[in-house]
Amino acid sequence: MVKYIPNTEADRQKMLADLGAASVAELFADIPAAVRLNRDLDLPPELSEMELAAHLGALAEKNAALTCFLGGGYYDHFIPAVVDALVGRSEFYTAYTPYQPEISQGTLAAIYEFQTMIAELTGLDVANASMYDGASALAEAAVIAVRKTGRTKVAVARSVHPEYRQVLATYLAPRQVELVELPHEDGSTVADLIGPQTAAVVVQQPNFFGCLEDVLQLERLAHAAGALFIVSVDPVSLAVLRPPGAYGADIATGEGQSLGLPMSFGGPGLGFMAARENLVRHLPGRMVGATNDTRGQRAFVLTLQAREQHIRREKATSNICSNHALCALAATVHLSALGPAGLSGVASLCAAKAAYTRDSLNAVPGFTAAFAAPFFKEFVVKSSYPWDKVKARLLEHKLVAGPELGRFYPELTGHFLVAVTEKRTRAEIDRLKAALEEVAAC
Repeated sequence: MVKYIPNTEADRQKMLADLGAASVAELFADIPAAVRLNRDLDLPPELSEMELAAHLGALAEKNAALTCFLGGGYYDHFIPAVVDALVGRSEFYTAYTPYQPEISQGTLAAIYEFQTMIAELTGLDVANASMYDGASALAEAAVIAVRKTGRTKVAVARSVHPEYRQVLATYLAPRQVELVELPHEDGSTVADLIGPQTAAVVVQQPNFFGCLEDVLQLERLAHAAGALFIVSVDPVSLAVLRPPGAYGADIATGEGQSLGLPMSFGGPGLGFMAARENLVRHLPGRMVGATNDTRGQRAFVLTLQAREQHIRREKATSNICSNHALCALAATVHLSALGPAGLSGVASLCAAKAAYTRDSLNAVPGFTAAFAAPFFKEFVVKSSYPWDKVKARLLEHKLVAGPELGRFYPELTGHFLVAVTEKRTRAEIDRLKAALEEVAAC
């Protein structure tokens, strides 16, 4: 086996001596022998390229193609072919982070367009150059509120994605900020725990249950208490729902996976953040702006760089080190391909198909819609049957739904989410109904 580590034997012995170890094996003595790599691997005989391709194809055929009704934050939306075609170009794929911004005009231009589109979608003044994912974006927004107000509590709706709330708690704990959970009733938030020490009121629209919150009332209560109003949104829904900027939100965040990114077993995702102009210097990460160069030609620059790599650590607003720019590029291409009318069409299809699905499933004995609140593209189903039985029957029909909510909300054991995107056909929805009817008949 060819070795590519350039150290000589003398180099290795010198390093071992400096470490006080007699051999390389001694360095790994703390690792149990049973879990160490066995160099004598039991591998099959080598294959030619054609043989290997055939073998991998045979393995791939064992995978089941499932029709996806999964909800809970990642969604099976259609991705136009142009997205992968452009994102995969070497100009973007190998230079997606502008470490030398003055010569990264293409990347900076794409990020500038992304910021513009997010600002337009959310109805807010400014957007940054994207975040890690929806969860960390929401947590960073809460940190902004704490820093801006100097207060020591953050009120978060219990109807916010449970994993987002876990990330939020992780971010706030070292800052000695108390996280207060606002209860939900019939799928919507009850805001009776907002007080004078509340730095922010954090809600999700639509919420984790798919229900639409009364954001107008929540905004009034938040601002009456002097708190910032922060909303985590589904970007597709903003094509048909009122944007956060129109109902008084100070910061809007969200997960952009539904904008041109595959589900990919849960990642990578794309966080986005937009805010009112008075918060621009509190935004984490960085922001691209447009200007003119010395020749009077339009140019793009990193206008604000609020992360530790760019400014003094004590002045940094966050430690965001990557802004998932390649994922943001995919979202930019996706939104450009669809345009306002296309995105509105996608959102309308989601809403209409979700309504048809809920009505269909509501007619199956033992399955009922859990909440009466308006919803967008996903909803909660209450089941009279064990979740394992339901899930197994769905898999037999190559269908997948969920997650089951008991893992997050003990009081909702036996409830599960169903999400319906523009990709789902009437035939697929009817198959879902038929599978649940089989569960009910057993």
